Amino acid sequence: MTDSKYFTTTKKGEIFELKAELNSDKKEKKKEAVKKVIASMTVGKDVSALFPDVVNCMQTDNLELKKLVYLYLMNYAKSQPDMAIMAVNTFVKDCEDPNPLIRALAVRTMGCIRVDKITEYLCEPLRKCLKDEDPYVRKTAAVCVAKLHDINAQLVEDQGFLDTLKDLISDSNPMVVANAVAALSEIAESHPSSNLLDLNPQSINKLLTALNECTEWGQIFILDCLANYTPKDDREAQSICERVTPRLSHANSAVVLSAVKVLMKFMEMLSKDLDYYGTLLKKLAPPLVTLLSAEPELQYVALRNINLIVQKRPEILKHEMKVFFVKYNDPIYVKLEKLDIMIRLASQANIAQVLAELKEYATEVDVDFVRKAVRAIGRCAIKVEQSAERCVSTLLDLIQTKVNYVVQEAIVVIKDIFRKYPNKYESVIATLCENLDSLDEPEARAAMIWIVGEYAERIDNADELLESFLEGFHDESTQVQLQLLTAIVKLFLKKPTETQELVQQVLSLATQDSDNPDLRDRGYIYWRLLSTDPVAAKEVVLAEKPLISEETDLIEPTLLDELICYIGTLASVYHKPPSAFVEGGRGVVHKSLPPRTASNESTESPETAPAGAPTGEQPDVIPTQGDLLGDLLNLDLGPPVSGPPLTTSSVQMGAVDLLGGGLDSLMGDEPEGIGDTNFGAPPPAAPARVGAPIGSGLSDLFDLTSGVGTLSGSYVPPKAVWLPAMKAKGLEISGTFTRQVGSISMDLQLTNKALQVMTDFAIQFNRNSFGLAPAAPLQVHAPLSPNQTVEISLPLNTVGSVMKMDPLNNLQVAVKNNIDIFYFSTLYPLHILFVEDGKMDRQMFLATWKDIPNENEAQFQIRDCSLNAEAVSTKLQSSNIFTIAKRNVEGQDMLYQSLKLTNGIWVLAELRIQPGNPSFMDLELSLKCRAPEVSQHVYQAYETILKN
Repeated sequence: MTDSKYFTTTKKGEIFELKAELNSDKKEKKKEAVKKVIASMTVGKDVSALFPDVVNCMQTDNLELKKLVYLYLMNYAKSQPDMAIMAVNTFVKDCEDPNPLIRALAVRTMGCIRVDKITEYLCEPLRKCLKDEDPYVRKTAAVCVAKLHDINAQLVEDQGFLDTLKDLISDSNPMVVANAVAALSEIAESHPSSNLLDLNPQSINKLLTALNECTEWGQIFILDCLANYTPKDDREAQSICERVTPRLSHANSAVVLSAVKVLMKFMEMLSKDLDYYGTLLKKLAPPLVTLLSAEPELQYVALRNINLIVQKRPEILKHEMKVFFVKYNDPIYVKLEKLDIMIRLASQANIAQVLAELKEYATEVDVDFVRKAVRAIGRCAIKVEQSAERCVSTLLDLIQTKVNYVVQEAIVVIKDIFRKYPNKYESVIATLCENLDSLDEPEARAAMIWIVGEYAERIDNADELLESFLEGFHDESTQVQLQLLTAIVKLFLKKPTETQELVQQVLSLATQDSDNPDLRDRGYIYWRLLSTDPVAAKEVVLAEKPLISEETDLIEPTLLDELICYIGTLASVYHKPPSAFVEGGRGVVHKSLPPRTASNESTESPETAPAGAPTGEQPDVIPTQGDLLGDLLNLDLGPPVSGPPLTTSSVQMGAVDLLGGGLDSLMGDEPEGIGDTNFGAPPPAAPARVGAPIGSGLSDLFDLTSGVGTLSGSYVPPKAVWLPAMKAKGLEISGTFTRQVGSISMDLQLTNKALQVMTDFAIQFNRNSFGLAPAAPLQVHAPLSPNQTVEISLPLNTVGSVMKMDPLNNLQVAVKNNIDIFYFSTLYPLHILFVEDGKMDRQMFLATWKDIPNENEAQFQIRDCSLNAEAVSTKLQSSNIFTIAKRNVEGQDMLYQSLKLTNGIWVLAELRIQPGNPSFMDLELSLKCRAPEVSQHVYQAYETILKN
């Protein structure tokens, strides 16, 4: 009779009858009873009341009965922890049973009972089993350590089990090694900081030896562990690759993918000139092709992984195009994935084959597949220039079929072909216009409208065509409405006389009758542009468009490198890093490929300049490219920091990294902005603001903008525009620097000239000559609405990182808000760095003056100063330039002065005041300093202070 009888319920199967049977003297009856209990448990009945009776059955030599009892124990120990303690003695006894199967069974069950009270009793038996003479017991015990660590990590560390596990990596039995690696990897994953798998060439060698002999799961664990190792040089990488390559011919697809992952990772370190590199490329193709003969689900996983591999190294599969041709009976998910890879592998050599295949697919019955095939033809045209002609004629043939969805997809891709090859295929526009009436999908309608607007001058009845779309303007989707608005404005700019009414109609529809903010904003912008400056409108609306690139759907390179490290896992199927879909406390470690070796071609080295950094001469305000790359705000390529500004008062600005990788804007667009900040001749004072927000703080109390009434009377230059709105998407930043009673601040005025609210402000400085850095986050307490201005005083300190700039007082700033990150440079006046204790003792002054070599002395002239000696001395003292002595020599006043910079540099000055014409004096300034490059800037400070 089969086991199904245990699942049938009669009155007899009730708890009290089972209890009687469990306590029976007959072994067979006992066994039957336990089977019934397990059957009831399996179908979800609560049989926990029988716990003591089932535990009594543990004392048996019968392996089958023991397994059943252990199964029951695992299930109910959690709900009955006090009863479970009764079983501990049996576990301890079973761990010393002469039969290794029973020893292993006991250890396995111990690991599955997740009850804190019991775990400490299990440490001794586990320790014995880890050193058991039988490898089956040792391998089971290794996994038990990982389970125990999950319940009580501290206990495992205190008991020294982790060290025992590390020793098992050197075990003679490959399965024990594999399980030890699996257990350590599991523990290391939940504690990323612990360096448990301390891999070195010796342990790697042991793992590679075990690799050939263990089961497929063991091989996967070992290969995954190898993938986390970084070889010390290309020779070690090559030797590991040679020993891993045989795994590519394994029957299990998971082993194959794990091996591919190791090889893809270590290939980064091999030079492309090596013969071995070519051999390895050839060896990688067959196993990947073999994976495609498996069942569809496996094919799909393989294709998703191949998609990543082809993006990283297309040369591996470049001759294997035929494998990716679609079979009639492939499921749709496999078909679409194959199509994607076909386009990635398309090249001049195989394009004829690919196009013939794609044209075939476009006549299939599966609508989704046909659409993707038509898109694919367009992508081939953009990718392989030589094939563009054939692709366009193929698309025209497809349009002639008059199959609605084929026509619509064809029009969408032809729009992209026009963008890629301007003035080449416009002759087909007439054919496209014939199909206008059949278009009902938003994307196709929008594409057609774009074509009509872009080539309005070649289409005689463009105005009629666009007018036909206008009739149902409010029923169209937003995409079509936006495109229609732009197209009609383009048409108006090309044929102003005939389309006056049309443009007025669309503008009023878009602005007055629409409630879509995007549409209204665009409508108003066009309206203002056309009414104020038609020439500017032409430059904006009819500007040259950049050519579109071939692969718009490539995965971003750093993400691709991370995904290559996760080949064969869910991340490679989702094409997302684990952090995007794994929840919970597990520390998800970001992996990346090893750096390329020095022998490799320099184009691939990570030290090269970022794309977009211009070469050639740069404005001399910016330091050399090398300096910038190494240190522009300790460039961290993470995403820009979002969320509220930090609230700690002494925040280290290095922690908030605003540069999500945008040096080009700082390096390309700078010179105009820098000219504004010439402190030698400051621009006129900014006009007083009307309707300033109430909370603009101290700056209003002391009226910082005018420089009058500051606490210590230090001179404040008027605000200058540092970042014009047109360069910062509508954010205009003006500012100046002040020093009051020993504290420096940057007084900023932020104006929102955009049409959207700005929030999430943050600021960061590049390293600079005097270590200026924000002493607190940039606090903009309320969102900045359009046309609103806010004034903020940002406290600064001089404890930031130092790097000599050119000129010395150059400061590079990054400001972030919810829209973007913006960069600008400004020059700060040196007198904000003159400290309050800069008055030198007379004797000290004399000694220092003599001590500084004469070649460090610099002479300057300050002409037309309207102050006498007394007033000069007072005015300079308010900016921390102190007069130590004064004397009159032959009718000329001589002032001896000292000042000290925040970094401890002393500057000594001799100021000779010569009466010029009656109301103005000429001043002669001699400066001595151990750092002579400071003198020019100190002179500029003198001139600025005395003349304002």
